[in-house]
Amino acid sequence: MSKSAAKKAAGKMAEKVVEHTPEPVKEKVKDKVKEKAKEKFVEGVQDKVESGIQSKAKEASEKLESAKEKNADKVHTKAEEAKEKVQDVLLSVREKLGNAKEAGEEFQKKISSSNKDKSRLKGVSDLKGVNDIKSSNNIKSSTDIKSSTNIKSSTDIKTISSR
Repeated sequence: MSKSAAKKAAGKMAEKVVEHTPEPVKEKVKDKVKEKAKEKFVEGVQDKVESGIQSKAKEASEKLESAKEKNADKVHTKAEEAKEKVQDVLLSVREKLGNAKEAGEEFQKKISSSNKDKSRLKGVSDLKGVNDIKSSNNIKSSTDIKSSTNIKSSTDIKTISSR
C-alpha cells in the first residue's frame, strides 16, 4: 500500500469514528485538534519567520562583508596613489632646492670674481670720518723737529750682540 492510499484509508476511518462518537467527546476532540493545529501552525510560522530573519541577517552580513572588502581595497589603492604623489612632489621640491642652491653658488662666484677682477672700490667703512682729520693740535711745531744734534752716533746705537 502506498502512502497516499494509507492516508485515504486513515481519513475514512477517522470519519467513521467521528460519526459514531458521542457529542461531548466530539467537542473535546475538536478542541484538542484545534489546539494542536494552532500549536503546529504557530511553530511552523515561527520556524519560517526565524529562518527568514536568519537568512536576511546572513545576506546582510555577507553584503556588509563584501562592501567592507571593497572599501578596504579602495582605501589601500588611494593610499598608494597618495604616497606616490607625495614622493613625486618631494622629489620635485628636492630638485628645485638643488637648482636654487647651485644658482646661489654661481651667483656668489660671479660676485666674488667681479670684485677680484676690478680694482677694489672703497666702501662706506673705508671712508674717513670727521674724527680722523688732524687738527692744529696734532701738527708738530718747529721745536719738535729733530736737528743734527739729536742724531745718534754710531756708539749710541745698540748692536745685537750688546743686548
